[in-house]
Amino acid sequence: MMARFSFTVSVLAVLASVGHAWLPSVDDHHAGARKLVDRNGFSLFNDTTFGHEKRWLPASGKIRGVNLGSLFVYEPWIASNTWTNTMQCTGSGYNSEFDCMTKLGAGTGDATFQKHWNTWVTAADFDEMISYGLNTVRIPLGYWMDEGIVYWDSEHFPRGGADVLRTVCGWASDRGMYIILDMHGAPGAQVAQNSFTGQFASSPGFYQDYQFNRATSFLSWLRRFVHDNNEMRNVGMIEVVNEPLQNQGSQTQYMRQTYYPAAYNAIRSTEQSLGITPNNYVHVQFMNTYWGSGNPQQYLSNNYFAAYDDHRYLKWSPDASDVSHAGYLRVSCHDNRSGPDSPTIVGEFSLSVPDNVQWNSDWAPSNNVAFYKQWFAAQVMSYETYAMGWVFWTWKSELGDYRWSYRDAVAAGVIPRDLNSIASSGACNGY
Repeated sequence: MMARFSFTVSVLAVLASVGHAWLPSVDDHHAGARKLVDRNGFSLFNDTTFGHEKRWLPASGKIRGVNLGSLFVYEPWIASNTWTNTMQCTGSGYNSEFDCMTKLGAGTGDATFQKHWNTWVTAADFDEMISYGLNTVRIPLGYWMDEGIVYWDSEHFPRGGADVLRTVCGWASDRGMYIILDMHGAPGAQVAQNSFTGQFASSPGFYQDYQFNRATSFLSWLRRFVHDNNEMRNVGMIEVVNEPLQNQGSQTQYMRQTYYPAAYNAIRSTEQSLGITPNNYVHVQFMNTYWGSGNPQQYLSNNYFAAYDDHRYLKWSPDASDVSHAGYLRVSCHDNRSGPDSPTIVGEFSLSVPDNVQWNSDWAPSNNVAFYKQWFAAQVMSYETYAMGWVFWTWKSELGDYRWSYRDAVAAGVIPRDLNSIASSGACNGY
């Protein structure tokens, strides 16, 4: 307990030194800073009145959240049934929103995606999140939500997403939840052949000036959209690009040298033009050094209200080479993700394990509930000790596998409904 409390104090001291950082754990400590509250004026993070109990480990005050995966950036692997039956984009070559819209055409495609947006996540989902003690949502977005920067003659994406985003953020804000908006799909695609970019491009086309300019235009538009709509009032963080190339070659250096400062300045310039005071700035988030694209702070001349995103999938991590229950628990129980970048949030993690073992008897979800329950507890204990908290990937899926679905994991008894119970679970005893 003393170690966790000491770490929290040190984090708050660091944040105080760079300004009145609007993160939920420190929000109400600063006079004049924006408060994170629901429609009744109560905070899930700080109030114990109105039935809202503190929802974090003792002496912590951390983010506990889920990603809304496959909502605005459709990833067919997460929801293949809907992709096939509702979107009708099954078959070879239909790997992304771009592919699906190319097949359906603008009119049919817009209506089809509108139906998906209106059913994949509803207000009832947010009530369920609150009942499980979650206080944060991270919402992946594609740059095409800003319809003014799309090349409609050659880029095929659904229109009308901004109105639905406003509604979804209203549901979260009304319940006092913290909101992270993430540019998941970048212009030109930041990596090749991945549906999370929205394009499944043959090569990454993001790393050039004109695409960087489109991305910064999107960020400016998004920051203004947040400011102009009360439903967006609990947005506290905007991520400038999700999971760029994992190398330190010329493309990622140019991104860090050119795009990162421009992205930061685009958001800050928009805030200044709107008369937003520094204590009400949003955090500008970058993938952290551990991601492997180089030091995100290297070329930033200003890191006021900067934040960092850590994606921690042991499934693909070389430091989890001991693929055993004990090996995974040893790594997770001592997983210091603070690193050189602060404040850091573990913005994506799951309970999935390497493909070559995931359905073996020692790892199959049906007969290893006790292990996955212990491993989930071990992960979040470390992420709340060494980082500002965590956001699970993802809220729901159609995989029939709770290792990728928070809601399914709760139903299976793997994730407790009372997250505070993890503190006394003994998950890391002996590790």
